[in-house]
Amino acid sequence: MKQSKIIIFTLIALAAIFAVTFTGCSRQKEKKEAELRYGFTSEPKTLDPLSANNTADGRSILFNVFEGLIKPDTDGTFLPCAAQAWTIDRDSLTYTFTLRENVRFHDGSIVTPKDVKFSFDKAIEEGYHGLNMIKDVIIQGENQIIIILHNADPDYLPYLTIGIVKDGNDNREKDVIGTGPFFIESYLPQRNLVLKRFDNYWQRFLPEPREIPYLEKVTIVFFANNDALITSLRGGSIDGAWLTGSQIEQLNKNDFDIIHNFSSSIQLLALNNASPPLDDIRVRKAINYGIDIQQIIDAAFFGRGFHSGSPVIPGLSAYYEESLGYPYEPQTAVSLLNEAGFNSGRNFSLEITVPSNYVMHIDTAQVIVSQLMKIGIDASIKLVDWTTWISDVYRGRNYQATIISLDSPVVSPRSFLSRYSSKESNNFINFNNNDYDKIYQALLTETDTAKRDFLYREAQRTITSNAASVYIQDILYYNALRKDTFTGVENYPLYVIDFSLMHRVDKN
Repeated sequence: MKQSKIIIFTLIALAAIFAVTFTGCSRQKEKKEAELRYGFTSEPKTLDPLSANNTADGRSILFNVFEGLIKPDTDGTFLPCAAQAWTIDRDSLTYTFTLRENVRFHDGSIVTPKDVKFSFDKAIEEGYHGLNMIKDVIIQGENQIIIILHNADPDYLPYLTIGIVKDGNDNREKDVIGTGPFFIESYLPQRNLVLKRFDNYWQRFLPEPREIPYLEKVTIVFFANNDALITSLRGGSIDGAWLTGSQIEQLNKNDFDIIHNFSSSIQLLALNNASPPLDDIRVRKAINYGIDIQQIIDAAFFGRGFHSGSPVIPGLSAYYEESLGYPYEPQTAVSLLNEAGFNSGRNFSLEITVPSNYVMHIDTAQVIVSQLMKIGIDASIKLVDWTTWISDVYRGRNYQATIISLDSPVVSPRSFLSRYSSKESNNFINFNNNDYDKIYQALLTETDTAKRDFLYREAQRTITSNAASVYIQDILYYNALRKDTFTGVENYPLYVIDFSLMHRVDKN
């Protein structure tokens, strides 16, 4: 009897061990299957969603961590988030938001109107893009926030999408607590950033709940350069990455699913309008006439691109002025240079500063250098790291020309156009035009929709007619994902990647 009990106990123990072992394996397998490893070649400048100084890639990552009162949808409209409803008064001065119940921060606490007010107040203090238009943020009752503007603006909704942080959080770089579908589990600079699924995300508790985010974890792996990223993608150490046409050509198409995405940013040869001889409109126009945009797209992007002659992305189709751009006319370019005093006996040198971590901009620069030499401009490329580009070019404005893609933190044409106002601190191109300033100020206060749309287009026409820069394209990107492994990629009129909608391919 005693021996029988021992045998039974042993069998139970073995069963328990096997159960733990198989359950553990099952969980490990499940966890592995729910993780996406994704490659980036640049890191966030900051993890503070209220900072005005983040990079486009940084904002793209934080899109998954922080949400605001509302957020943009894939078609450019706006979805309710922390706010379940909102109204805009007839005077277009007052925006009233009603908060949703039980929206939680990543630490489990409930979002309150105090958190929202603190977030806006801090973002205004930080100089966040466009928020200088806000006159006051008022708490009304237990669940409403009223935002009052200095001037009437029926198009101000896109600027009210800033991420909500906890009231009193003045250490947001380390206390990274949002309300988004993922929270940051860990961050090792120059190595990786791990996003973990937030199980108390508000969308999971709606009357008709959505299971998003579907992935348990997203590990964003940072690479020093594109060659290292491509090597890791081929080798299988990462599952996907956002690539340009030239990079896609380095992959075996049978090994990857390729999804087209626009960058929702404008690639341009930015000209420092305050740097001689670029302060001469004839020289700037000559450069525009001397550059063959289609050849750039063919040579540097394997023929895949969308030529845009405007500083506004084509994706904002309601406002985009498609008639703009300069034709390729090298003889006209030479004539303009001669008028400006440059001929065979007096050429000028143009230094194009390019951030070394963006291969598509380097490839573009090489084509442009060759084209400009044909019209008598001795162009050269100066490669700098991203930190140097930010400090010397963007902030210091110490450059002649540069190639970069300019995005918008909000879904609005105004965000693209604001940087050409002589009063704006982000006008690193040093464009200074009185006619433009008048147009821009007028569209800020125009309440008639038709008149405002006309002003948006007139602003684009004024920028391009004065050859502020050379507007190349909205770069066509490709989301490369390991074949039949992940799906759910969505395209926004904003430079973001939404990991919350991505999920493992069901092979059953």
